[in-house]
Amino acid sequence: MAFSLFRFARFLRSIFVPTASIIAFSCLLTFIFVLYQPTPGPGSLQKLGWQSWDTVNDLTGQVSGSSRPADDLESPSSGSSVPEGVDWWNVTTSSDDLDVASLPLDVWDPLMQHDTGSCGAWLKTYLSVSEIHITECLVDPWLIPSMASEFCTPPSTKEDDAKKGKWVRVERNLKLQVSMKSLNVYYRSTRRHDIPLVTEIRVLPEKETPSPFSHSWIKVAHPLNPFGEKRYLWYKAEKTWRDMTDAERKSDLITEIDVLFGSDQPWYGFERVQQATYDGGGPREPVWLTYRKGVKPPPRAPPLHFSRDGKFKIMQIADLHYSVSVGTCRDTILSPCTESDNLTTTLLSRVLDIEKPDFVVFTGDQLNGQMSSWDERSVLAKFAKAVVDRQIPWAAIFGNHDDEDGMSREAQLRYLQGLPYSLVERGPKDVHGVGNYVLKVKSADPSMTHLLTLYFLDSGAYSSGVQDWWGIFHASDYDYLRQDQIDWFLQESSSIDAIERPFTPDGAKDLGSVWKRQAADQVLPNSKRLAKPNAMMFFHIPMQESGAAADVDPVTGQPLDVGNVLEESGASKKSAGFFHKGLLQAFESDHRAGRRATEVKVVANGHQHNSDNCKRVKGVWLCFGGGGSYSGYGQIGFDRRFRIYDISDYGETIRTYKRTEHDDVLDDMILVGRGAPPPFEGVV
Repeated sequence: MAFSLFRFARFLRSIFVPTASIIAFSCLLTFIFVLYQPTPGPGSLQKLGWQSWDTVNDLTGQVSGSSRPADDLESPSSGSSVPEGVDWWNVTTSSDDLDVASLPLDVWDPLMQHDTGSCGAWLKTYLSVSEIHITECLVDPWLIPSMASEFCTPPSTKEDDAKKGKWVRVERNLKLQVSMKSLNVYYRSTRRHDIPLVTEIRVLPEKETPSPFSHSWIKVAHPLNPFGEKRYLWYKAEKTWRDMTDAERKSDLITEIDVLFGSDQPWYGFERVQQATYDGGGPREPVWLTYRKGVKPPPRAPPLHFSRDGKFKIMQIADLHYSVSVGTCRDTILSPCTESDNLTTTLLSRVLDIEKPDFVVFTGDQLNGQMSSWDERSVLAKFAKAVVDRQIPWAAIFGNHDDEDGMSREAQLRYLQGLPYSLVERGPKDVHGVGNYVLKVKSADPSMTHLLTLYFLDSGAYSSGVQDWWGIFHASDYDYLRQDQIDWFLQESSSIDAIERPFTPDGAKDLGSVWKRQAADQVLPNSKRLAKPNAMMFFHIPMQESGAAADVDPVTGQPLDVGNVLEESGASKKSAGFFHKGLLQAFESDHRAGRRATEVKVVANGHQHNSDNCKRVKGVWLCFGGGGSYSGYGQIGFDRRFRIYDISDYGETIRTYKRTEHDDVLDDMILVGRGAPPPFEGVV
């Protein structure tokens, strides 16, 4: 026993020194790299580091951090009450607080509004462009990102990075149409007050100079044109932030640079430089440099609401099929017919002015795809122009062509949300597709009662197909609504509360919770009942049931099918049973005295340009919008058209008709409510 204790003690003594050394060394490293905080010397207050939020204050000569003066802080909202005499939808609500400190400063993003005003209005600073450069690279940095910083980025120093900002690449290859090489615009941005900032940009031929000329104009050494005659970029950097007035800072400072392909309008808030970098020719489209001055967040849409007399009008726009180019006319006797995208926008503008809808729904295939929408951002910038110009709230869903040319639906959705008056939502990420969401239309009175539900679903693109040797996908069948979308819809439907119908302004508010206390077996009066609001649903590719036999009107004995079907069915050959397992299982009321009417009364589809019929199947109206664009396929003699849904009686009555390119109103009919065919009484 003694021998064993002796050996154990000797063992402890042998490991003591190395163990103590390791522990001591670990403590030393912890102190140096974690605990030790060196005292900042006076020089640290004079350095403006990259990504630092210290701002040089030219008014006081001191450095201020992110703290704000106490008297500059805005008082919190006094509550959600609406001021007397003001409509509830006109009350500005505070948007989600954006932590501007989290916005990356060395990443190009034309949707990001850099406004570093965290120091108060008296120190409000835009992240402004301070220098511009043009770089040509052997390979597009988008293909091999690691090459961008190593071989393509303009040279710089740490001092220049700290003073002017790091180089940011505009991720738009000016040579995209003509070469495998890359020609990119780079710029620096800064928030400093003592650096000359860019206020003007011009593109000029090789031997021209800006007029009037001054020494503040700087010529970029490398030509900007991707093809043809040489053109150079000039930019004017004359005044510093401290030398500008507040008005000049808001209206003159360039805060972002972008590139536009084609001759249409640039992204919201951007302007085109007066001369193109390339004029285009043959199959090649013009290329423009665009820029944004100041901070211009897109205006937000007001909440959807009925008018005070209980009306709400929806206009469906189906299958625009816009391209980067001005478009090519298809299947029309219109002559001359050139620049079909622009002609369609003109037609849209005229119909919008006649109908004056409260809400517009784009039901898919906004983009033509098929290799003609190769720069999706340039197309997305123009497709909703007529609606945005009239400040009409709008929503959109994807069609099978929208993501054919490369940009994913996820990426496109972010741009859709960045357009003015957009109500587009992403929807849950664990459900098939992008853009499964719900919008609610409420009453105009202070009760803000939910009176109409609008469901939007992503019906996908293609469920099967083959890819050839060239990497081109050849579809063999369209996509369809999946089981998880059925589950999502039923879950959303079950979360909607019943209301007193038909609705009268403030009626539900006066009654309080009396209807909730009704016994389950009590029969409600015929004039009033508890039920969910009527609902409509929008998705692009139709269900197989759109080709099924229609319900028969018991009064006339005629099928409830009004309109034209001049083509084969565009539905998928596959189905998860959305119609039977989803639509027919979501009822407007579970009350024993209520008839088992479905919540969704109307389904609106696009996809089939030469179909514009409305057919009732087992109580649900399945309607096509008809083709409204000269850029999409059509049929001679079948006018371009748009479907209108005129909803009245606070959501109880749904009327529909189509307005054509010649201003004819076709198939005016009531689908639901007073004057509609008798309700479906069969077995679902």
